[in-house]
Amino acid sequence: MRAAICLLTSMGLLALLSPEAASAEGADEQPLRLAIAGLVHGHVEGFLRAARNRPGVEIAGIADPDPALHRKYAERHGLAEAVFFTDLEAMLDRVKPEAVAAFTSTYDHPKVVEACARRRIPVMMEKPLAVSVEDARRIERAAHGGGISVIVNYETTWYRSHAALWKLVKEERAGGGIRKMVAMDGHQGPKEIGVQDEFFAWLTDPVKNGAGALYDFGCYGANLMTWLMDGQRPLAVTAIVQRIKPQIYPRVDDEATVLVEYPKAQGIIQASWNWPFGRKDLDVYGESGYARAVGGSVLRVRRPGQTDEEAVSLPELPADERDSLSYLAAVVRGRKPSGLSSLANNVIVTEILEGARESASSGKTVRLAPH
Repeated sequence: MRAAICLLTSMGLLALLSPEAASAEGADEQPLRLAIAGLVHGHVEGFLRAARNRPGVEIAGIADPDPALHRKYAERHGLAEAVFFTDLEAMLDRVKPEAVAAFTSTYDHPKVVEACARRRIPVMMEKPLAVSVEDARRIERAAHGGGISVIVNYETTWYRSHAALWKLVKEERAGGGIRKMVAMDGHQGPKEIGVQDEFFAWLTDPVKNGAGALYDFGCYGANLMTWLMDGQRPLAVTAIVQRIKPQIYPRVDDEATVLVEYPKAQGIIQASWNWPFGRKDLDVYGESGYARAVGGSVLRVRRPGQTDEEAVSLPELPADERDSLSYLAAVVRGRKPSGLSSLANNVIVTEILEGARESASSGKTVRLAPH
């Protein structure tokens, strides 16, 4: 499950849905009744734009406690006043959605999932899953108890480059076993790229975000590495973080490097709010070759015996794997979440991030306890 789409912003907002994705659901199906929980995550802007342009989606309700945000998004997207609620549970009971997309702070993810699980409504949330392993377990218990799917949306899940990399490395075994992975994810910083005030407020809050760049961008590498290692939990995590711009980010890190140890491989996660340009790239080194995914649309490979890299063509993927809305609709209609978006993957991601946070604080390697 992975594909690439045209990004709405350098931060990686949800992409506009393709006509193929819309038609794939079938002309006879009823529109997906979708509700939105929270308006403080800036990616909601692109999501609303995509959903409003999608014939197969109906925005049934939006819950956020801040009436000012109601007015802001009602004006921008032509939404009726009756769509908005200040209370999540009241909204869920009134509009009875088929699915919920969460755009709260990461800290608030458990209560959204718990409310939806009580009503057996599947949930998709923006990455990462949780600010702590304790919260990840709360989400896991609620999802299992309610029998619902929980999907975690990463921009990088929908990269064609990653789908092609998987096929090359995991199915064709072109370079042998994986020995090292390097994930590079970051941009100039939330303030520097001009995120919304309500987004900036919790991104820079160590409680609501879990950390700074470590959680905001470190989750991408942890997600991809867990996927490439077939859901294997790492043995240990070592991390360093820095506050290079304390005048802007006085309470959270803005630079992080995480080393992830597996029995026969290593992962290096580079997460930054200090880079001159936004980037989301992934290098994977095998025993006899390597692959380099540059963003979502380029994959370069060097195979055994080659002296130079070659570019690999990136075919389109099935319509329900091209973006998060298409995938969510497929899950509501019966598809089981797997891979990068799955709850199982993202519980491990949370373990890696929490271990990294602890390592950075203590200055020691954190070994993950076996299950």
